[in-house]
Amino acid sequence: MAYQKNETLQNPMLPVDIVLGPAWWHHHEGITFDEDFFFHPARRIEVERKMEKALHDRWGRFGLGADYDKDLPVIGAVHLAAGYLISEMLGCRVDYLEDAPPQVVPAGLDSLEISPDAAFQTPVFRKFENLLDVLKIKYGCLCGDVNWNGVLNIALDLRGQTLFMDMLDKPGKVFGFMADIAAVIDRFTDVIAQATGTTSISVNRNVRNIPGPIYLHSECSHVMISVADYEKFLMPYDAEWSRRHRPFGIHYCGEDPHRYAESFAKLPQLDFLDVGWPGDVAKLRRHLPDTFLNIRYSPVEIVKQSTDEIRRTIRRLVHQSANPWLTGVCCINMDQHPGDEQITAIFEEVESLREEYGCKAGLS
Repeated sequence: MAYQKNETLQNPMLPVDIVLGPAWWHHHEGITFDEDFFFHPARRIEVERKMEKALHDRWGRFGLGADYDKDLPVIGAVHLAAGYLISEMLGCRVDYLEDAPPQVVPAGLDSLEISPDAAFQTPVFRKFENLLDVLKIKYGCLCGDVNWNGVLNIALDLRGQTLFMDMLDKPGKVFGFMADIAAVIDRFTDVIAQATGTTSISVNRNVRNIPGPIYLHSECSHVMISVADYEKFLMPYDAEWSRRHRPFGIHYCGEDPHRYAESFAKLPQLDFLDVGWPGDVAKLRRHLPDTFLNIRYSPVEIVKQSTDEIRRTIRRLVHQSANPWLTGVCCINMDQHPGDEQITAIFEEVESLREEYGCKAGLS
């Protein structure tokens, strides 16, 4: 049986990956997530190598931790999934914690105004620039990237829930506010892409398994708005970025990505969609026949399930996606509670599915 591919992505069949949350790393490996973890050049190298080694020791047979014996000039926390830096650049306080991702404290802006240029003159961005400079001088190159979050996520960090009233009362100002945020994102991701060639491994680690460097826009907070408000205020950015950044993707970790299926189908191009748990994969496939659907297994549910239940669930969802070349599997932000055997079940079932689909496609 022949299955359609997305040649822009150039991905293998059923790529799979995991992201272990800070609580897992702190509990199992003693890693702390203070400010130095993110900005101290030597610490960046040391801890990323330690993370690779831990992954290699547990799941190296599945390809994880392949760089465990290398010092790599990784500019961001590619083994986490946390957006914080642009919010801090725009005036939010960020608390760096021992066993949790950076916590963004909403700025509570009293107006819908920011200065995109000023964001790149802030102490935190200067600190980030210094990180890049030091690593580049020592290693001659840079790799990795930094989670750049998303337009609505950042708008809510800055303005808080007052933003929802603004959408009703001051739509013109909201348009300008979001345009300024998008301008900061554009400039920030240009810096990252020019330095390393990628922008979004730190958004979802599974994109590292796809040769086409995906530009992945985080839409975590879209569960809080209507589809009509998405199309009015935010869809224009997805449309524009989908034209300029191929392959383009949307990270939707909420429980209802299928609510946006018809809207996402209107975009000029959607190469990749993170499908939040328990999104309706079959509905999304009907509306997005050409889109890579990255199935996100729940980091909460996995703790409650046996290895057999995990394998059955993955099999069911992959079958609903109906194309192994346009499907991936991940589990993001697991805490310390899943056992290694539960995580291993994800990889084992994907390997089994690859063999089965490969036989159907005449690849084995």
